[in-house]
Amino acid sequence: MTPTERHEPLPTRQVALVDLLDRLLAGGVVITGDVVLSIADIDLVRISLRALITSVTASDAPFALGGRP
Repeated sequence: MTPTERHEPLPTRQVALVDLLDRLLAGGVVITGDVVLSIADIDLVRISLRALITSVTASDAPFALGGRP
């Protein structure tokens, strides 16, 4: 690689939102968050949220909805 090739910008590539979601769901996404309700700096309620979002195919779930082993 020559020095001029290293400084050239990468080609721009547009990705559709559907394609991006498909890639994320194929590998899985973990979403985490915390919600704290407080009054006068006193925590009254604390909720920790964790969600795993992924796609499921027929080969991944052989027992789903009446399937037989």
